[in-house]
Amino acid sequence: QVQLVDSGGGLVQPGGSLKLSCAASGTIFSTDVMAWYRQAPGKERELVAYISSGGSTSYADSVKSRFTISRDNAKNTMYLQMNSLKPEDTAVYYCNVFRGESLSNYWGQGTQVTVSS
Repeated sequence: QVQLVDSGGGLVQPGGSLKLSCAASGTIFSTDVMAWYRQAPGKERELVAYISSGGSTSYADSVKSRFTISRDNAKNTMYLQMNSLKPEDTAVYYCNVFRGESLSNYWGQGTQVTVSS
């Protein structure tokens, strides 16, 4: 079983930066994929970025070159550095662990990011 606690959200002006963190307790397997999703009001949850245990990354087109995902396997922690934030980045951000062996998904509780002047 994996428990995830995400944090770091807040209110920021357009063009500003935030860094989200996701702390995992329980066992994270070397094959687990970690990811950030977001859900804006009235919209479906969407994948923002993911990172494999080996460090391979992928980003949604809307955040490429602005967001950076990283993970510290020794600390069981994942991060999302968000730069040049736009109002359309406003959403609740969720961290996620996908375990391929069991097809299990684990979710954090979500952290609100609001980009507004």
